[in-house]
Order: sequence, then C-alpha cells, then structure tokens
Amino acid sequence: MLIELLIAILVVGVVCVAASAKVVKQYERGVVFRFGRLQERTRGPGITMIVPGVDRLQKVNLQIVTMPVPAQEGITRDNVTVRVDAVVYFRVEDAARAVVNVEDYLFAVGQVAQTSLRSIIGKSDLDDLLSNRERLNQGLELMIDSPALGWGVHIDRVEIKDVSLPESMKRSIARQAEAERERRSRVISADGEYQASRKLSEAAHVMADTPAALQLRLLETVVEVAAEKNSTLVLPFPVELLQFVDRIHQPAAGEPRTRTEEPEEPEATSLTESPDLTEAAELTEAERQAAELPEEPTPAPALPKQRATEEPTETEVLGTA
Repeated sequence: MLIELLIAILVVGVVCVAASAKVVKQYERGVVFRFGRLQERTRGPGITMIVPGVDRLQKVNLQIVTMPVPAQEGITRDNVTVRVDAVVYFRVEDAARAVVNVEDYLFAVGQVAQTSLRSIIGKSDLDDLLSNRERLNQGLELMIDSPALGWGVHIDRVEIKDVSLPESMKRSIARQAEAERERRSRVISADGEYQASRKLSEAAHVMADTPAALQLRLLETVVEVAAEKNSTLVLPFPVELLQFVDRIHQPAAGEPRTRTEEPEEPEATSLTESPDLTEAAELTEAERQAAELPEEPTPAPALPKQRATEEPTETEVLGTA
C-alpha cells in the first residue's frame, strides 16, 4: 500500500514538473501572467519553470516580420488614379508591451500600413511616386512607426513595390518622354552648331591675319578629295576675286565722272545732202524764229519771203562744213 502511494506521488510530481517546465527558443521571449497579472521578468531562451495552473506563459517572436501591404488605389495630388502596393519589415522590441498594449500587433501594423500608404498617395505627385521613392519610403516609415512605438514594435523598413498606372496615362508618359528626348537632341545639335561656328570664326580670323594659311588649307582639301579615286576634281573659286572684278566694272556710287560732256556741235551739212532735207531744216528754223517773234498783224504769205531771205547760200554751207 505504501509502495503504491509513493508511486502515485512520484507520478504526480513528474506530471507537475512536465507541466511547469517550458522551453523558450532563442528568437522568442516568454511573457508570464500569474493569476492574470503580468510578471515583470520576461523569460529568456532555454528551459523555464512556471507554476502549473497558476502561471500562463505566452511566447512572442522577436524575428523580423515581412508583411506585404495589399495594393491600395488612390488619387494623387495631380489627379492621377494609381494602384500602389508596398512591403513592411518590422520586429518586436518589447514583448510585454506587444502582448499587453495591443490585441494583435500583426493585424494592427497591417492596418496602419494600409492607411499610411493611402495617405502618402494623396499627398504625393505622380512624378514623386515614379522617381522619388526613397523620400516617400522614409515618410511612410515615420507614419507607421509613430503608433507602433507604443506597441513595442519597431519598423525597420518600408518599401513601395510597384505603381500601376492606367493605359492612357502610360501612353501620355511615353509621348512626354519622347518629346523630352527630341528636345534634348535638338538642343545638343544646336549647341554643336554654335560651337562649330565659333571655331570657324576663330579660324577665319587666323586666316585673315595670315593669307598663306588659306592656300595651305586649299591644298589639303584638294589632296583629301583626290585621295578617293575620283574622276572629277572640284576646285573652289575665291569669292574675293569675283568682288574685285565686280568693283572694276561697276564704280562705286558717288564717284565723279571722268569723262566731261562736251556740248553738241551742229552737224555739218554735206554737199551731197538732198534738197528736201535742207528745205525741211530751213522750215523748222523758220518756225522756231517765228514763234519767238512777237505776233504782228502781217499776213501769213510773208513767211515764204522770210524763208527765202534766210536760205543759206552754197558758200555758207561750204564754210560751215
């Protein structure tokens, strides 16, 4: 009878020891509640003993948790609809606060991450979401880490994974990028033309100071053209020579005329001139003189007399010749 009692006591003791012994892993911490009251000492890794039926041990994982944030659809500050998803890396620093201060710290961190992501989308422009993600990640980390500090959770890192755009917006961005590249190519080409013109201007000043350099350059050009087995050789013609020839044939405006105009002399009347031409010239002279004379009441038949008196003789014609 005594032996059976000892065996029963031994079995009960083994069961109590087995129930009170707990194993805490290296990456875990044990939080003990005795009659529902939190014990100040947190149990570390290894074997720990609790009072069966009195204490309750709750293990908390201290490893870094990778939590994907579901894609959130929102409107950016420049009125573009986007879908953004992210990922949050966090770990528990204080196991007691993570158990006592929040019911489920995993669910709480996930909800805070979603609301913070929506807030970041509304405060940012599309260009910031596409090109300035580092600053947005830092802002998102601060927004999530602020309430998580009271839960004993530390946010290590927050990353925006992907930004989904509508197809129409993708085409608009592609056209914008193409126009920007076209603008850069034109600016680079114009800059090259400007630099080339400056160098040509400097070369022209050097050749103006030393005219022999132009001849040397002409010979080099002829050698380069002739080296390609061409049947036709083109030689440049200096424009200065054309200007020199133009100056010779066309004197400058305002230059005094070298040739003086001489008064016209009356042409000599030849001996062989016909009588009709001589009579026509005499009539013209008589009409001119008649126009110069004052009007007289003399009759019109007096004109032949006057013409007859003014006819030159043969001797006068010979003298004039």
